[in-house]
Amino acid sequence: MEKIQSRIADVKVGSGPSSEMGPLVTGVHLDKVTSYLDAGVQAGASLVVDGRDHLIDGEASGFWLGPTLFDHVGTDMTIYTDEIFGPVLSVVRCDTYEEAVEMVNVNRYGNGTAIFTNDGGAARRFQNEIEVGMVGVNVPIPVPVAYYSFGGWKESLFGDAHAYGPHGVHFFTRSKVITSRWLDPSHGGVNLGFPQNT
Repeated sequence: MEKIQSRIADVKVGSGPSSEMGPLVTGVHLDKVTSYLDAGVQAGASLVVDGRDHLIDGEASGFWLGPTLFDHVGTDMTIYTDEIFGPVLSVVRCDTYEEAVEMVNVNRYGNGTAIFTNDGGAARRFQNEIEVGMVGVNVPIPVPVAYYSFGGWKESLFGDAHAYGPHGVHFFTRSKVITSRWLDPSHGGVNLGFPQNT
């Protein structure tokens, strides 16, 4: 937690090329995300870093919220059960690997998750057992490069295909299938029978 806190303090929030984080998309969305901060505190989570207090680089106007960190979050709290789509990290503590995997797998969402380990066996076990669309091993945000499908499973997937990768290409592609057969001219005519291998 101390390392996360120190990293958050150094995150540059603002506009321009030196910034690491920009604003939220609308004032309505900012209000929605900040309402989760109040709800988390009321539910009993520890608000370790409040993003509303984060300094903004420059004079940029916008709907700003800095990185926010909660600890001791329960799986019944809205800051855990809802996809917030804002800079809010909720830390839920588990006693065992099995408990952590079960917690992820029973969640109705399945966008992305990650494991941090030096144990290759644990990493392989995790990627096989976890029920999530994007998995990171020692990667904090498991978003692949654009060609590969980006998107989750369960209620983290909208529609029946992902937005990027081959699925995205197929969405914008109208395919055509052509079947042809060229007979030797000595055949002497059209054969309307289905091709057979003899």
